[in-house]
Amino acid sequence: MGLETTKPLSTLHEHTSYDVNDFAVPGGREEAWRFTPLRRLRGLHNGTAEAGGRVAVEVDAAPELRVETVGRDDERVGKAYVPADRVSAQAYTSFEKATVLTVPRETVASKPTVVTLTGEGGVAYGHTVVVVEPMAEAVLVLDHKGSATYADNVEFVVGEGASLKVVSLQDWADDAVHVSHHHAQLAKDAVFRSFVVTLGGDLVRLSPSVAYTAPGGDAELIGLYFVDAGQHLEHRLLVDHTVPNCRSNVVYKGALQGEGAHAVWIGDVIIRAEAEGTDTYELNRNLVLTDGARADSVPNLEILTGEVAGAGHASASGRLDDEHLFYLQARGIPFEEARRLVIRGFFGQLIERIAVPEVRERVTAAVERELERELTK
Repeated sequence: MGLETTKPLSTLHEHTSYDVNDFAVPGGREEAWRFTPLRRLRGLHNGTAEAGGRVAVEVDAAPELRVETVGRDDERVGKAYVPADRVSAQAYTSFEKATVLTVPRETVASKPTVVTLTGEGGVAYGHTVVVVEPMAEAVLVLDHKGSATYADNVEFVVGEGASLKVVSLQDWADDAVHVSHHHAQLAKDAVFRSFVVTLGGDLVRLSPSVAYTAPGGDAELIGLYFVDAGQHLEHRLLVDHTVPNCRSNVVYKGALQGEGAHAVWIGDVIIRAEAEGTDTYELNRNLVLTDGARADSVPNLEILTGEVAGAGHASASGRLDDEHLFYLQARGIPFEEARRLVIRGFFGQLIERIAVPEVRERVTAAVERELERELTK
């Protein structure tokens, strides 16, 4: 009997195409789809979700940026990212207009640019391209709200020596479904900072990915999610180190409460043979606050070279620490307030890293509302 071999992680991400027909309809047993409740995708995965709804796009841009609405034939659309799964390809095949934001060379944006995407019902598809030219700097907020069944792709193209900070808020209505791929392409010495906050929606599946085109790229992916009863919030990350001397750091934290609350976090990091000098780490933590909630956390690290500066990963899911609660209660703090303080501390260091003060305050308030929701049940 021969030895069984496990396929390398990289094979999961090597099939890409703009054509939806190049991807089989997922059945739920595939590695990429085994955690996702396909029946709740409302046909986004099998071609039955016909566009007929609307997600309105409004842009409050820094004055230095160029904002354009373009057609499918614009050469910047799809230049940095080729869809890697069927829903992503469906979104690429189905969108009609794309939003292109450009930060001109050596420009430092004077204020954050806010893109508000508001679901107005029905099925919709979208596409966004953000180009940060060499030596430029910008902060971008993607604010998702309203109700829709929505699939889209977002391309971040960060030029040589440029810096882009992105905050993506998924604050949908309770009945929304959102499947999205965020792809960042980093040139030499480019800096990319992503902060994802996922709170609303019936089902949200967000797939951030990072690719490097030259040495010196630096990516940091931070995420926060709070899952309520019946919600499915899924984050699937890929950082693909293909060139030497680049860095990545991933930190995602989530809390779950209520029957049927389900969080999924997949963190895939690949260090290719040619990516010597890579420095990478990924971390996921989940607080399971009530019975009936489930957290699936799968960190994957594939190293194909022995010449790395650092590489590691960690994952843990569990209840609130009884010792922490006891410590606070022993000092006269009631149980519910002690519980609230521990959860605030769990998220606090992440929230402090949000680049936009107004968004930071909004996220803090949203976490407080989530805690109040559980206390009033």
